[in-house]
Amino acid sequence: MTKRKKPWTPTVRPNAKRAPAPGSEEAPERPNLATINLKAGAGQAGLTVGDRVKIEAAGLYSGEIATIERLSNGAIPSALVRTQAGATRQVRTIDLAPAKEPTPAKEPTPAKEPTPAKE
Repeated sequence: MTKRKKPWTPTVRPNAKRAPAPGSEEAPERPNLATINLKAGAGQAGLTVGDRVKIEAAGLYSGEIATIERLSNGAIPSALVRTQAGATRQVRTIDLAPAKEPTPAKEPTPAKEPTPAKE
């Protein structure tokens, strides 16, 4: 029978400096740190199913016009929207803004034909 190996454990160094606690003044700010928008829980009032909205969130569908297909309440209210391209996406209601209806273009007025000169 062979002797079992002793598991390796790191040695404790009493003089080793520890990293600062998260959230303390000495802790470095991480560039990839997620931030939470606390106003998202309030949602946005005045949205109904069928409304045309503009997606203001960052991402793939940013700035696109979409139609609300379903609204859901919860800790963070959200809406299922369908973009003009046909893609669907779940979006927080605070990231939606009512879309301005496109104004119909005015038809150009027909130019008057020049009258022939009389001789």
